[in-house]
Amino acid sequence: MVMTCHVSLDSNGEDQILTIPREFAMSGTEVLLRKEGDRLIIDLVPVKSLLATLQSLQEISDPFPDVN
Repeated sequence: MVMTCHVSLDSNGEDQILTIPREFAMSGTEVLLRKEGDRLIIDLVPVKSLLATLQSLQEISDPFPDVN
């Protein structure tokens, strides 16, 4: 089911502000915004898990000191 809602655009200096109604709230804190013709598309940036972040790091090649 596609949900629609009529909202207003406000201005803040040179920026436009769109207030997102509660029923359209997104779970994250960061989004990607793109324009396709007359449409604005908002995509949620997924939060990487700690494991995914650690797996993306380069392998450490420095030797570790012996600890006795």
